[in-house]
Amino acid sequence: MNDRRDVPEHLRIKREPQRGVYDRGTIDAILDEALVCHLGFEVDGQPYVIPTLHARIGDRLYVHGSAASRMLRHAASEMRVCVTVTLLDGLVLARSVFNHSINYRSVVVLGMATNVEGDEKAEALKAFTDHVAPGRWDEARQPTEQELKATWILSLPLTEASAKVRTGPPEDDPEDLDFPVWSGVVPVHLAAEPSEYDWLRVRDGRIVAP
Repeated sequence: MNDRRDVPEHLRIKREPQRGVYDRGTIDAILDEALVCHLGFEVDGQPYVIPTLHARIGDRLYVHGSAASRMLRHAASEMRVCVTVTLLDGLVLARSVFNHSINYRSVVVLGMATNVEGDEKAEALKAFTDHVAPGRWDEARQPTEQELKATWILSLPLTEASAKVRTGPPEDDPEDLDFPVWSGVVPVHLAAEPSEYDWLRVRDGRIVAP
């Protein structure tokens, strides 16, 4: 899982290299679980990082955006981009402030972004929808031609990707073991709450109480 022999230098984890993971199974699982990604690119020497939706189909990662986004259009103009996702799994509280950390799973994907159209665009939109709410694509109204034109989807291959994972308890220094403070992991996870607004109705184009 952590074999770096066939990993290009620019994808290798430099700090805490033992946490680097390079197998596609782990990378795909993290991408599939995360709901939001961050897309990084450069415009005229100015770096930008924007949060957006993503979805994976096989060996390609798709990133959602608006046709009105100047930055997104620039990112699709045959330039390299960086996409990252992070899952927070726990707060790691050590006996010293210096050794506090978090348990996490993260992925970095590098590559050339391209704009997609046609059947591939429709397939990617379905993947976005079902990634957030499985089965919702078949339940809700399908997008119109105008809505499709207003949406941009970038695609990049998963040929340049690596993961970094931290698990386990705090790494307390031996001289801190007798310090009188609790040390351990507080698990953290994303949870959906009961749905909102299910009691509302639409009347004359306005949302009103029944």
